[in-house]
Amino acid sequence: MTLLTPWGATLDAERVLPEYPRPQFARDSYLNLNGRWEYAITGSPAEPERYDGEIIVPFSPESVLSGVGRQLQPGETLWYRRPLTLPVGFHAAGSRLLLHFGAVDQTCQVYLNGVAVGGHTGGYLPFTCDITDALGEDANVLVVAVQDDSDTGHHSRGKQRLRRGGIWYTAQSGIWQTVWVESVPAVHLRSLTLTPLLDERCVEVTAHATADAGDAGIRILADGIAVAEATAPVGVAVRIPIPEVRQWSPEDPFLYDVTAELGADRVRSYFGMRSFGVGLDGDGVPRLLLNGRPYFHAGILDQGYWSDGMYTAPSDEAMIADIATMKRLGFTMLRKHIKIEPLRWYHHCDRLGMLVWQDMVNGGSGYHPLVVTAPAVTPLRLPDRGRWRRWFGRADAGGRDRFRAELRDTVEHLRNVVSLAVWVPFNEGWGQFDAARIARDVAELDSTRTVDHASGWHDQGGGDLRSLHVYFRRFRVPRRRGDRRVLVLSEYGGYNLRVDGHAFSRKDFGYRRYRSAEDLAEAFTRLHTEQIVPAIRAGLSATVYTQLSDVEDELNGLLTYDRRVVKLPEEVVRQVNERLRHQRF
Repeated sequence: MTLLTPWGATLDAERVLPEYPRPQFARDSYLNLNGRWEYAITGSPAEPERYDGEIIVPFSPESVLSGVGRQLQPGETLWYRRPLTLPVGFHAAGSRLLLHFGAVDQTCQVYLNGVAVGGHTGGYLPFTCDITDALGEDANVLVVAVQDDSDTGHHSRGKQRLRRGGIWYTAQSGIWQTVWVESVPAVHLRSLTLTPLLDERCVEVTAHATADAGDAGIRILADGIAVAEATAPVGVAVRIPIPEVRQWSPEDPFLYDVTAELGADRVRSYFGMRSFGVGLDGDGVPRLLLNGRPYFHAGILDQGYWSDGMYTAPSDEAMIADIATMKRLGFTMLRKHIKIEPLRWYHHCDRLGMLVWQDMVNGGSGYHPLVVTAPAVTPLRLPDRGRWRRWFGRADAGGRDRFRAELRDTVEHLRNVVSLAVWVPFNEGWGQFDAARIARDVAELDSTRTVDHASGWHDQGGGDLRSLHVYFRRFRVPRRRGDRRVLVLSEYGGYNLRVDGHAFSRKDFGYRRYRSAEDLAEAFTRLHTEQIVPAIRAGLSATVYTQLSDVEDELNGLLTYDRRVVKLPEEVVRQVNERLRHQRF
């Protein structure tokens, strides 16, 4: 059944996701290339003479909103083509022209006027091509060629499968985030690293540039008023004191604005004064800390799938609506599950006040059923090193190296996200390997956040959290047995309710099925009253209810897949979350 969200139903193909895509590092120069492109799917690596038709970028060809509705298969090539016309004065003499892709799934090559200008492997991270030297005098033609092995290779793929069903979803491919162009000076800023140091009442700023070009001028503003200024030599971390610090939290998501100038280049960014960590409460129980104090994370699992756009939200307003609705229901955290979102999504979490737990995207070859299925009903825990790696789909050394590289790039990509509190390298054993070592690697890359090294199953004793998934049995706080990590219930619930006219298929996946909203509301309340609230008093520090919305066969969302129906009375969910958040530690 075709399900359109309210935003997809009113999509304007001439203005597709027009908003500036990188709020954390913004310039005035901006040309959006979303919208109508030509496309073709071929069985050979040679560009076709004739294209098949029109596609709406950045929606994957498998999605409804792309206008295509075709599945890219392994061994095939998906071709994109469009003219590139620059506005008068957009590209000044001596400047460089940068072409940005938010994400392309999975491997791609980029050509301008027949000249190869770049490419990328990995479907979840941004990349940039300097197209200056390939630019023509008048007409320019941009071509992108994409290949996607989906679940037949070892690349990161999340929950995509060519044969979808149950908890595995339709494979998608190609360009799925905004494509855009900017003009920059020959010597320009590449990035800013902004690290709030709450205890020291300062922010550490590092300006990174394309050349050792002297000093960057940094200005910090609060509510539009300058509160601090400093000079930062390129590549050198500089600590800037912040007077009268206003802390960031979900209850008060205050953001400081930043401007950075290097020669003719000027960028805008922001940060929040907050800290994350773990520590003991008054009873000596390990807890998650926000700004030095115990803080309960009342979370929900957020897969980031849309009934009409798949990986791609139909609009910026749609992304905002998901976050704002969950906040209105009393949640303080979203666990972004097996997907990396566009930077605008994180920006909205920052400004609206929603904590984020960020999963890394799983890859590897096929997973053994004992790894990914048996632990749901048995206390099975397998080692994830040496010969055991093949059980987790990680026998291939190249695939392990690729995951480590993507992990490093993901941490760097999202380092400045104010709301990001927890890194989650592995989930339920999918492509897991050396999890304890990986947790140490993440902590070395980013010591400002906590790590859930193996969410749910196959705990290797690493990271900061003891992370449990409980669906088929009553939840009880386990004995610590000397384990000083923070206890979290990182998946539970998954209660199912079909809403006729808003279901993707006739299939019906969930962990407990209910026939009415009243029955679901009663069960939801009873679950939390009888199991979760007592567990908080006994040491539970975070919960992640499954899930924000239905996804394909899964009908266990609080929202339907098309986002048109909230299945539970909002006041019921809000009252439950109020109880969770206000238990005394």
